[in-house]
Order: sequence, then C-alpha cells, then structure tokens
Amino acid sequence: MTKCRLCSSENLRVVLDFNKSPPSNSYIYSNSLNKTENYYPLRINLCKSCYLMQTEDFVNKNEMFNSEYSYFSSYSKTFINHSKKYLKYINSNLKKYFINNEVIEIASNDGYLLQFFKKDNYSCLGIEPSKSVADFAKKKGINTKVEFFGSKLAKKLKGKNKP
Repeated sequence: MTKCRLCSSENLRVVLDFNKSPPSNSYIYSNSLNKTENYYPLRINLCKSCYLMQTEDFVNKNEMFNSEYSYFSSYSKTFINHSKKYLKYINSNLKKYFINNEVIEIASNDGYLLQFFKKDNYSCLGIEPSKSVADFAKKKGINTKVEFFGSKLAKKLKGKNKP
C-alpha cells in the first residue's frame, strides 16, 4: 500500500503487523482436508495526514463472502439485544424525520436487525453479498439482495427510491 484510501496521502505508517492470517470465518471442513488454507498479510496502517486506520491488503471479496460464509449475526445475543434497543431509539428519536418507513441495511447478514424493523411495519431491504446468510434472511421474510454494495447498486437504488 502506497497511498491512503481516503486522502491519497503517501504519509502512511504501519501501526500493527499481525504477519499472515487466514480470512475470518474461513474453515477447512473434514471433507476437504486436502484443501490448502490461504493466508494473507494482516497489517494495519495509519495515515498521518487524515488519521484513517486501514488494512494494507484485503482478501478478494468472492473468496471471503461466498456460499460457504458461516457467520450468522443472529447467533449473538448481544447483537439481538442491540438491535431491539436500536429500533426503540430510532422510533423515539428519529422516526419523525423519515419520509417513509423504509430501511435499507448494507451488509445485513441473516436479517438480525431488519427482522425487528419488519415486525414494526417498516419496509425493509437487506443488501448482503453472502448467499448463505442472505437466504436465511429471506426465510424470515426480509427482502434481501444478494449483491455487493457499490456505486452501481447505489445508483440503481437511488433511482427507485426517490420520494
């Protein structure tokens, strides 16, 4: 990495170096013991110009978020409790500013957050690149796009959701 992802400064400094690590939640299953596990450098840089902390390298999105992706947010009681509290906060403090009751969550995982908004009569859209967890959200009745969020999808959504 030679330039900051935010400000393009070349004034970067490695602040943490964890050597090499496999991608998170990438498991080798007993039926694929001959599979070689991939390791990647895991270094954290600080931009001394804008102070953004950023990883030096990152794994190809298709290797990380695929049909075998196994992290389900709903398994975390902490996430579930936070989601309930977050909905209460939104309803108490921010709902009056909504033009409509539409909620879009990027990286929505298995619908752990949107399930509570849906129960409270919000129109929900989840955007999740991993089919395994997105399918679980769909089973909960949450409209979910299995796609990576980027400028192309943002432009498509902007055109559909103009008030």
